[in-house]
Amino acid sequence: MFLYNLTLQRATGISFAIHGNFSGTKQQEIVVSRGKILELLRPDPNTGKVHTLLTVEVFGVIRSLMAFRLTGGTKDYIVVGSDSGAIEKQKLVYILNRDAAARLTISSPLEAHKANTLVYHVVGVDVGFENPMFACLEMDYETLTFYELDLGLNHVVRKYSEPLEEHGNFLITVPGGSDGPSGVLICSENYITYKNFGDQPDIRCPIPRRRNDLDDPERGMIFVCSATHKTKSMFFFLAQTEQGDIFKITLETDEDMVTEIRLKYFDTVPVAAAMCVLKTGFLFVASEFGNHYLYQIAHLGDDDEEPEFSSAMPLEEGDTFFFQPRPLKNLVLVDELDSLSPILFCQIADLANEDTPQLYVACGRGPRSSLRVLRHGLEVSEMAVSELPGNPNAVWTVRRHIEDEFDAYIIVSFVNATLVLSIGETVEEVTDSGFLGTTPTLSCSLLGDDALVQVYPDGIRHIRADKRVNEWKTPGKKTIVKCAVNQRQVVIALTGGELVYFEMDPSGQLNEYTERKEMSADVVCMSLANVPPGEQRSRFLAVGLVDNTVRIISLDPSDCLQPLSMQALPAQPESLCIVEMGGTEKQDELGERGSIGFLYLNIGLQNGVLLRTVLDPVTGDLSDTRTRYLGSRPVKLFRVRMQGQEAVLAMSSRSWLSYSYQSRFHLTPLSYETLEFASGFASEQCPEGIVAISTNTLRILALEKLGAVFNQVAFPLQYTPRKFVIHPESNNLIIIETDHNAYTEATKAQRKQQMAEEMVEAAGEDERELAAEMAAAFLNENLPESIFGAPKAGNGQWASVIRVMNPIQGNTLDLVQLEQNEAAFSVAVCRFSNTGEDWYVLVGVAKDLILNPRSVAGGFVYTYKLVNNGEKLEFLHKTPVEEVPAAIAPFQGRVLIGVGKLLRVYDLGKKKLLRKCENKHIANYISGIQTIGHRVIVSDVQESFIWVRYKRNENQLIIFADDTYPRWVTTASLLDYDTVAGADKFGNICVVRLPPNTNDEVDEDPTGNKALWDRGLLNGASQKAEVIMNYHVGETVLSLQKTTLIPGGSESLVYTTLSGGIGILVPFTSHEDHDFFQHVEMHLRSEHPPLCGRDHLSFRSYYFPVKNVIDGDLCEQFNSMEPNKQKNVSEELDRTPPEVSKKLEDIRTRYAF
Repeated sequence: MFLYNLTLQRATGISFAIHGNFSGTKQQEIVVSRGKILELLRPDPNTGKVHTLLTVEVFGVIRSLMAFRLTGGTKDYIVVGSDSGAIEKQKLVYILNRDAAARLTISSPLEAHKANTLVYHVVGVDVGFENPMFACLEMDYETLTFYELDLGLNHVVRKYSEPLEEHGNFLITVPGGSDGPSGVLICSENYITYKNFGDQPDIRCPIPRRRNDLDDPERGMIFVCSATHKTKSMFFFLAQTEQGDIFKITLETDEDMVTEIRLKYFDTVPVAAAMCVLKTGFLFVASEFGNHYLYQIAHLGDDDEEPEFSSAMPLEEGDTFFFQPRPLKNLVLVDELDSLSPILFCQIADLANEDTPQLYVACGRGPRSSLRVLRHGLEVSEMAVSELPGNPNAVWTVRRHIEDEFDAYIIVSFVNATLVLSIGETVEEVTDSGFLGTTPTLSCSLLGDDALVQVYPDGIRHIRADKRVNEWKTPGKKTIVKCAVNQRQVVIALTGGELVYFEMDPSGQLNEYTERKEMSADVVCMSLANVPPGEQRSRFLAVGLVDNTVRIISLDPSDCLQPLSMQALPAQPESLCIVEMGGTEKQDELGERGSIGFLYLNIGLQNGVLLRTVLDPVTGDLSDTRTRYLGSRPVKLFRVRMQGQEAVLAMSSRSWLSYSYQSRFHLTPLSYETLEFASGFASEQCPEGIVAISTNTLRILALEKLGAVFNQVAFPLQYTPRKFVIHPESNNLIIIETDHNAYTEATKAQRKQQMAEEMVEAAGEDERELAAEMAAAFLNENLPESIFGAPKAGNGQWASVIRVMNPIQGNTLDLVQLEQNEAAFSVAVCRFSNTGEDWYVLVGVAKDLILNPRSVAGGFVYTYKLVNNGEKLEFLHKTPVEEVPAAIAPFQGRVLIGVGKLLRVYDLGKKKLLRKCENKHIANYISGIQTIGHRVIVSDVQESFIWVRYKRNENQLIIFADDTYPRWVTTASLLDYDTVAGADKFGNICVVRLPPNTNDEVDEDPTGNKALWDRGLLNGASQKAEVIMNYHVGETVLSLQKTTLIPGGSESLVYTTLSGGIGILVPFTSHEDHDFFQHVEMHLRSEHPPLCGRDHLSFRSYYFPVKNVIDGDLCEQFNSMEPNKQKNVSEELDRTPPEVSKKLEDIRTRYAF
């Protein structure tokens, strides 16, 4: 078995974020790392929307990121620390410089190691142009050490070291030189301290706490991330605590000596992994879990009533300041970037009956968790919907003048009339546009600089800017059936297949070409390309005929209306569209920027298939055809603009957008109802929109999230979702949500009541009334936990709920709250053979579980009966067990439960579940159970898979095979009777198969007098499984499922990762395919090595040598290689570059999107 790995959705969690001017323009950009991916984002300073400019897989783990600029430069470089280097060296100093050609150079490293130390954080100290200095937090968080690079002697000196009072967790550089006092801020538990050399005394200030916080009062408070903002005249820091509160930190100085630290509560946002303050006044927050946000900093918080805390305020040792959290005041949310990270569980099923399956993904953490429904498609935002007086059959938009930025008219054609709407503040009907309103319209367009043309069945109407009208009438009884127009040319087809060609002369007059062209059959569709910049005309006309052919006809004066090439089609064409796509920006000799792309002819067929063919710009030959089935209706094509480039909107039973994005072609359906006709639309509110008609409505739509594979609907949850099951009859989901270090609702209410009572009791006689008011206000205050975080209850405190949810509407049908410190870990929905048709839900719950050092007071299996068509849980009984029931699976009308390391079969009884059988020989802890026939495959938490056979007659569970490798299995999926796919917590996926001669009729020896040599290998089972494939994904995989993602597609293995990535492994169906891709991968490894210098082969073999998997993510980088390298690689493969990229596209579209 050979597999091919493809990423459908890249990881969305962000581990580091930095900002600067990376692309050399003045615009502020953000570079984020998503584990093994580097991504460049640009927030639009006008709209605040964040666009992705570039994404690169580096095939290595990014450990640190930094922006760096040479003195006097205008462009920032990105310094990336990754796992490509050696790990035994701790501290190396590199000097960056320029060579004579002003290229960046890096010196060989100077070493500054010290044996037996761990380094937690390193920052550069800003010392202006003195000798460079670095500050390190070393060993047990306890010492702060300064290292100096002596430029004269060219070596590194350990300058100064001192132990810290509290454990430090990170350092912030304070601007130095002419900008500030230099030195560092040390963030540690409960305190922030300023340190510098010389006579500077340490300044420390306690970290303020929330007033009346429900958190465990003994818990320390730390800052988790910070951002520095520096202008010529001032600087400040924003630091965020682990509850999400941001403080603005400023330093008061007296002639280069810092005298106090001031902190002021700024705002509360979700806890971030990284924050960036951009010079454009935005704050980018890369959340630790869940969606990322871009805020605008509306106020700096200087002139409000918020109290300011200072290190100079007198406080008893151990006391701190208190503040009151509140909704946003200084920040305004401008954009939200969807992030699935972390995906804890996923199931793929078509619960909404849409033909294409949806992905139901449980993601997020704590109160910010959600259940998201992912569908393949682009999200469509409706800008406006208005009803029309009847059902139109076509719509166009035109500008008044070629220089105009926005459209002036929307023209709507009906069966016997044409309606003209003008676009302004509102859209209203106009009658003086010069268009003929009493006839249907076939097409209209801007002609030349400022004239309009309307083509209707009886003629052509040319409307000049001063409203003079020229008409051309059809001869005799003939009418115009089809037409194609662009800025300078009009081509019409008359009944009987006669073509008439018009071109605009320099005076703005439309002139008919002397000859007409008779086609061999009736014309069914036509298309002209846009006139290329700086040229007089478009050279090619594409004509589709009834005889299932498309012909390319020349419009060049030298051979006008002569056929150049033709292509036979499998069905009759419905529409044609010539576009220029995939352009890369180039500068010509005059320095004019323009994009040079390829001409593509898109052909929509009546049987619902779209063909995309390359049109040679010189000879007009057609080559390299790609096909995709779009839907059940004939395909209509429309040219629109997306991100400044031409794109094609294809309409069948679904609408699809074909566009080029980050040097790859995307053909993505729109998640929207069926549309009938469309045109591009540009107005002030919506610069790149689409105007479309559907039955009797006119809709204005915008597509904002280009490049997204899935659009998502999110339904909020209360705690972290662990698992869910689908009830087969009602399609409802039963979700278990569990949080550690959390309170249940009941305990929370009880704690609040208790604190309110204590507030009243603590007050003196005269303050009683005031205290009572404060207590009442405290009880009424309800800050949303999804922003302000849930209170931390302390170690060993758990909260859980069981939720029944309708996955289509997202409404909760039933919610069962478990007691404090009961944690749900497993769930199953099953039928028992002795109770008929009823469905039961079993939930495995741990009682008083403490994670480290591990102890548990036992567990329960709660049994509920599903009533009201699967909408309500009716409690039956709870069965006590001695360990955590971490896995439950239905099995032959009974149920298998993994209780700690015991595997048991239970049946349903009146008062509790009845134990029928058990096996005690599993090594550590059962983390999952899969069943097929009489076989049970158990995943152990660290010993991979164990195959167990259930013997009904003897009522025994007998181990008959296991795996030879230790694997910390997180999830597993059965592929067939002998094969199982599994993933481990280090980011590997494997497929393990039992050899063909495996015998599961094994007897257990009850007497123990079997000969010693017959005990099996390594104390395990006597038969071992074989490894079919190994592959390192690089992100922890938490769900695996064998499924088909597109209707009529083949099966693939879909995995989702903790970082929010979704990928598939697809099997090769032929040897030559496998051979071809193996060679592509081999050539790319040598010709296009990963960006950060990690060896691709060793990355994919991080823990186990990669076996039988080809990395499609690497192969697809073929499309972004330089053309000459593409040519070299494809020549080695005896192909042309288009053939190679076609193969890459085909394998993707056969299984997925």
